[in-house]
Formats: sequence, C-alpha cells, structure tokens
Amino acid sequence: MASFYAEHDKVYVAVDCIVFGFDKKKLKVLLGKRQMDPGRGEWSLYGGFVGENESIDEAAYRVLYHLTGLKHIYMRQVEAFGAVGRDPGERVISIAYCALINVSDYQEYLLVKHDVEWVDADAIPALYSDHNIMVKKALTLLRKHINSEPLSFNLLPDLFTLTQLQLVYEAILGEELDKRNFRKRIKAIDMIEKTELIDKNSSKRGAALYRFNKRMYQESPFFRL
Repeated sequence: MASFYAEHDKVYVAVDCIVFGFDKKKLKVLLGKRQMDPGRGEWSLYGGFVGENESIDEAAYRVLYHLTGLKHIYMRQVEAFGAVGRDPGERVISIAYCALINVSDYQEYLLVKHDVEWVDADAIPALYSDHNIMVKKALTLLRKHINSEPLSFNLLPDLFTLTQLQLVYEAILGEELDKRNFRKRIKAIDMIEKTELIDKNSSKRGAALYRFNKRMYQESPFFRL
C-alpha cells in the first residue's frame, strides 16, 4: 500500500460527549473520574478516540451508546477543540458533542459500571483539560436553539406537565420565566398536545399531562416558542 503524507505530523482525533439530563428541577451533566493517564482521577467528560474505519459522528454515537445504553438519542456537534498542548499526553484534536436524555431512561447500574454521576450543570467542578469550556459551549448552544427547536422534550418523559416543561426551560436558560406568558406561548404550539390524563403526583387537584407530537414535527419541522 502506498504511503502518503509521510512528511506531515500525525495527530490523534477524539470525541468528547457532554450528556445533559434533567432531574429535581436541575439541569445535570454526566461526569466521571478519568480512568487513564494523563489526568487519572480528575473529573472529566466521557469520550474516546475515533477509529480508523468510522466517522466522527459514528464514533460519538458509539461512545454515547456505550455510556448510556440508549439509541436514537438527540446528539449535536458542538465544536472542535485543537489547541496545541490541550492534552498533555499527545497531540489530540477533540470534537465535542452534546446529547440530551431523560434521566429516568438511564439505568443506574451504568453509573457504577462507568464510575460516572449526574452533577448539577451550575456546579461543575474543575475538569480535565478544556472540558469545562466544552460544557460551557454546549450550554450556550442549547440556549441559542431552545426557542427554535424542540430540544427540551428530549429531557422529559413522553407525558409531562406544563410546570415540568417550564422548569426545563428555566434550567437551561438560567432564569425564571413568567408562568402565564410561558403557558400562553406553549398552548399556541399545535404539536404540543394536551391529553386527557392527569398527573396526581404534582398536587391534590392534579395537573393535565401533555405530549409532544413528534410525527407532526417531522412532517412540518417548524418550532418557535
């Protein structure tokens, strides 16, 4: 086999995954202690190197599936990070991806298996290398698109109350929203459907449960809050 580019330096390409969840009114990030050198024992995102025969997206999906056991989850590329010296081990360029999952879909045994835990997004500890910057960039991306894409529904169960939906928005945006205005805007979106079911856990009176009509969105992918 012919050898090309032999005169150029070789670098490693990796993916790092920022997995967001929502629990107890808080936006969470899945973090763990790094299990390899350099940086063993430091808080870190979960990632891996891109294989010779896979694309960067395929690598990210592989890493996410290994970490979460979930398929068909929301994933979006955030940015490439390639500062010289960002990894003290070798010259590594990393592509950061963010993913959104429903915490209740994540099986707890995986927390032990991968030695990871859910950490409040507003209380992230110092992370390995530039991983803090990755999380910050991912959160900025979510805030930019949350009103024009149905991102929040990836963090909720299939059936949810309007209070739960508002809490997700507030957790991502980092600010309180006016309840009356928020509900008025939500009820104007056809693809958010009120069901006949009632959530009895939220109050004695109960609250109506809603669902997001994914089929309607796929047929007409326009969303504006």
